[in-house]
Amino acid sequence: MPIISKDISKAIALLNDDKLVAIPTETVYGLAGNIYSETAVKAIFETKKRPLFNPLIVHIPNLDYIENIVSYMPEKARALAKAFWPGPLTLVLPKKDTIPDLITAGKATVAVRVPNHPVTLELLGKLQFPLAAPSANPFNRISPTTAQHVEDYFKDKIDMILDGGACKNGIESTIIGFEDDHPIIYRLGSISTEDIEAVVGKIPIKNKKESSPNAPGMLNKHYAPSTPTVLSANILEDIKKYTDKRVGLLAFNKSIEDASIYHQIILSEKGDLAEATAKLYDALHQLDHLNLDIIIAEIFPDYGLGKSINDRLQRAAYN
Repeated sequence: MPIISKDISKAIALLNDDKLVAIPTETVYGLAGNIYSETAVKAIFETKKRPLFNPLIVHIPNLDYIENIVSYMPEKARALAKAFWPGPLTLVLPKKDTIPDLITAGKATVAVRVPNHPVTLELLGKLQFPLAAPSANPFNRISPTTAQHVEDYFKDKIDMILDGGACKNGIESTIIGFEDDHPIIYRLGSISTEDIEAVVGKIPIKNKKESSPNAPGMLNKHYAPSTPTVLSANILEDIKKYTDKRVGLLAFNKSIEDASIYHQIILSEKGDLAEATAKLYDALHQLDHLNLDIIIAEIFPDYGLGKSINDRLQRAAYN
């Protein structure tokens, strides 16, 4: 079993020895290794069973450190970094030649962010290298938001989980790339499109790409429970299709009374999208452990963080 521990010095020793450590961030737990260690980076891909064409995100301690990672930073990228770092924003920028191609899936760009979690910021500040840290789950599965989620996935496959409590944002970072210096959303995430546009103006969304994705999270099927999942605009109607099944329900703010429902989780009784986002993955983990036949997930309001929740649920339900 991996050690679940708050001991940062132990995490540093393991990372210095090219081992992997699951680390907490404000978004989800990441499976971290030294970006300059081919051994560690290959172990990330192998442990997650992640295809090599899917690039990794580099985590750095502060904005100043980015000079070591990228060769060029557009003005709007710097404005976004100043507005949201540390925080759940990833920028895809031209990489320095020193960044290994294994990290970037052979691309000339690198995805980079400064996470907003005190434990991981302290860890990054004490290391001599940045960390590659995709979500600490098998490829395509639900991302982990607690140390226990990580342990459930990997048992003895990693040496340590650095425990930082439950992740407060609950879904991955928003990813923004640049084409001719113009920002483009590659992945909807913990920062709403509206908040991004308040800094840089209207921004297009190009968040689906099955081959050679520009950034993580662009594949059609992702963030998925092992239980078949459907997305519903009318739960009462859709439940009628599964009267002979064990049905789990994931709803926004209201419970549904129906004898067919075996178990249901309400993400925010007060209708708070930030609360719903923070609880989303943990709810999916819970439902996925109940031996259900089907999970029915309610479509969320299509604004603010509701867009990001719908994005995750669409990919979870894709088949």
